[in-house]
Amino acid sequence: TLTAPAPFADETSCQCQAPHEKLTIAQARLGTPADRPVRVYADGIFDLFHSGHARALMQAKTLFPNSYLLVGVCSDDLTHKFKGFTVMNETERYEALRHCRYVDEVIRDAPWTLTPEFLEKHKIDFVAHDDIPYSSAGSDDVYKHIKEAGMFIPTQRTEGISTSDIITRIVRDYDVYARRNLQRGYTAKELNVSFINEKKYRFQNQVDKMKEKVKNVEEKSKEFVYKVEEKSHDLIQKWEEKSREFIGNFLELFGPDGAWKQMFQERSGRMLQAFSPRQSPNSSPTRGRSPSRSPSPPWVFNKASPPSSPKAASASLSSMSEGDEDEK
Repeated sequence: TLTAPAPFADETSCQCQAPHEKLTIAQARLGTPADRPVRVYADGIFDLFHSGHARALMQAKTLFPNSYLLVGVCSDDLTHKFKGFTVMNETERYEALRHCRYVDEVIRDAPWTLTPEFLEKHKIDFVAHDDIPYSSAGSDDVYKHIKEAGMFIPTQRTEGISTSDIITRIVRDYDVYARRNLQRGYTAKELNVSFINEKKYRFQNQVDKMKEKVKNVEEKSKEFVYKVEEKSHDLIQKWEEKSREFIGNFLELFGPDGAWKQMFQERSGRMLQAFSPRQSPNSSPTRGRSPSRSPSPPWVFNKASPPSSPKAASASLSSMSEGDEDEK
């Protein structure tokens, strides 16, 4: 388990204890004793340390079953002289290598061209690097003598990423990064930005903020409209269900065969009965009357012959009552 960064070569006594005998590639691939790991060396600038660097170091570390990876990092003076200006200084580059999981030891201020004295000092068995000829320091290939000695092991480059590609992206999108850093609190002097460009970038930042606010308002408006449409749909659906229920209840009450019609018919029949009662049937017995003469009420007296005395009047009433009983 890794619990600390890789040590620096000039601050440790981590050396191979067994006699450093010359190894062939075949012997190294078969495996070496635990106390005699194969010492593999990889060097570079390692500016803006990225996955391409880490992948190359992983290949160097896993070339043999038992290996010890030493990584040489060139100083700022040497790098600026032979290659150009770097983004990260040498201390930052050293520390980046120390924290890579494949690195066992870091050699600071590594030489540009490997000498036999340097190889012997660090007991290096093999050198790992990509196979593309590296022309620099007046040589067509700085690893030519390593290849001729049979100590060179090629690794594969990772396509699509390199320090030069990253720097190209930064230069291409310079305005974007300058505006971002101004917004984060960096001064125009720290960014080496002119007064006019600073004002232009700050104005563009304000415009972007306004655009973002408008975008947020539009998104919230769309969300609000969506919720209103969803609720409206639910309300319409509920209204349709309630309207069907209302129409059904209305038809059940006021329809052609509804309860209201039946109730009205029943009440109408009762009212007609009350105003015009039923007549007696034709078969019921009737009194025999003279068609030309209607019976006179018992209280009508004959004007031509009024009763002559109270006795005669009472006799007349008695005879009328007897006649009524006969009719009954």
